[in-house]
Amino acid sequence: MKIGIIGAGNIGSTLTKRFRELGHDVFVANSRGPDTLESLAAETGARAVTAQEAARAGDVVIVTIPQHRVPDLPGDLFAGVGEHVVVVDTGNYYPRQRDGRIDGIEQGMTESRWVSSQIGRPVIKAFNNIYADHLLKLGRPSGARDRVALPVAGDDANAKATVLKLVEALGFDGVDSGTLDESWRQQPGTPVYTTDFQLDRLKLGLIDASRHRTPDWRATDRSPGSFEQPR
Repeated sequence: MKIGIIGAGNIGSTLTKRFRELGHDVFVANSRGPDTLESLAAETGARAVTAQEAARAGDVVIVTIPQHRVPDLPGDLFAGVGEHVVVVDTGNYYPRQRDGRIDGIEQGMTESRWVSSQIGRPVIKAFNNIYADHLLKLGRPSGARDRVALPVAGDDANAKATVLKLVEALGFDGVDSGTLDESWRQQPGTPVYTTDFQLDRLKLGLIDASRHRTPDWRATDRSPGSFEQPR
């Protein structure tokens, strides 16, 4: 499979490494240009490209950038990209730590629905509730008792099935967590966020989630601060 990855931070670089280990063709981009990705490309065998090239790489495109940077993506990023190409959003909204206030999300839109509205494409929500280091190291064979489960949300059943297969190939149990408007069940502050649950516990955590966004995950008039000192 050909996979474009837009964003080479913790999750983006981890997915680049893991998908290359599985034999996929990976095209990775960041905001600073291909020249800044030479080390990652040399380490993994991925191809360093522009964001536009990553969006046109092939079968799946993963957008994994800070939430507040999504509006900075080129307006024509997905122009001419076929509807069959699956777009995945891995992002989380950290208003007090990094992103500041995003009105649409504060007013109740799920994080990935907001991303979809910004980029003009349907998206699948995945890989947002696990630490990058755990995504790198905790993959296990199917049937392993300590196999971590990961939720995948979206509106297109075929696109979601594609992402669920990638999750399984990475060594995790994929769980269909509903539509994109139900993806609040895996957002920060919910029971399944960064908890590395196995299959049954993850399913219960999704059920137990509350859509109410607690003050820790809402912007204030002083936001943003930092991860060390949220405001």
